[in-house]
Amino acid sequence: MTERGGERPIGVGLVGYGLAGAVLHAPVIEALDGYRIAAVMSTRQAATERRDRPQLVADIDALLAIEAVELVVVVTPNDLHAAHAEAALHAGKHVVIDKPMAPSVAACDRLIALAAEAGRVLSVYHNRRWDGDYLAAGALLADGAIGTPALYEARWNRFRPEAPAVWRNAPRAGAGLLWDLGPHLVDQALGLFGWPDAMIADVATQRADAAADDYFELTLHYGAARAILSAATLVAAPRPHLALHGSRGSWWTEALDPLEAALRAGRSPAAPLPAIPAFRATADGERIAQPVAAGDPFGFYRQLAAAIRRGAPPPVDPIEARDVVALIAAAHAGAPLPVPRGSRRLPVTRQHG
Repeated sequence: MTERGGERPIGVGLVGYGLAGAVLHAPVIEALDGYRIAAVMSTRQAATERRDRPQLVADIDALLAIEAVELVVVVTPNDLHAAHAEAALHAGKHVVIDKPMAPSVAACDRLIALAAEAGRVLSVYHNRRWDGDYLAAGALLADGAIGTPALYEARWNRFRPEAPAVWRNAPRAGAGLLWDLGPHLVDQALGLFGWPDAMIADVATQRADAAADDYFELTLHYGAARAILSAATLVAAPRPHLALHGSRGSWWTEALDPLEAALRAGRSPAAPLPAIPAFRATADGERIAQPVAAGDPFGFYRQLAAAIRRGAPPPVDPIEARDVVALIAAAHAGAPLPVPRGSRRLPVTRQHG
């Protein structure tokens, strides 16, 4: 691959090649000229058929020994994130970890310290910060379109009556729906509103064949306002995905950002994406359709390249990702809301503007 602007492409080592590695990360990485996938840790021969014909390796040590690998992208099961990221940092590699950063706060703190000691970029793939509906919600809050916010709802519902025999449904650290979808919803809420004053958590296992939680509802308190974050596996009827309600009316979306569905269908992340159905309800009850543009598929990895090559800030500060883990861990334990390490973030319109 030719270099662009005098910079050589960043050599990537994918650690894991399941759904996240093969479908959600690899197509986005290889669609950018600034990257090439040099190696994949997997037993799946299909990994060698990617654009850059990466080398297939059986274990993390073999991947880290490849000189062309500058950046390690960890997309293994959640309870392996910390061990694989720690090995990569010890080997002098930059690291991206698929969300959640790790299933314990102590592991997150250890990785942050190790990255600082090694002088390497560490970031976490909270890619939903670049979703179109999330950015639209931030813009509505910034311009006061719904007035004083009273209620924010983020719901991610599925209808999957049977629990597949996969690690996410097994009794192991980092399994369950709260660790799977919770990081997206928590990270977005913290980006919109900052750290809450209090939290009420309801976490349950509703399917008979599931061995990990498959339902949750977190209620975050912001003074008199509330943010409700919820996901479930036994909801067949469609419900709004994101909603904002305030003194001037309501706004809501009726579908997820379309990028993931497009990638699962095998389409290029560079292909045009449909708009997200969204609506406004005014104070006098008028309902107005206001479709929202899909988000930026490449926002995270573009900012990551700038961090690695030019010393720019990482696309996701690992301290913020650590605080997401702290909140989720407290919800699981029924513990009081923890004290965050990071400061309250800027509104999303300033953060991504």
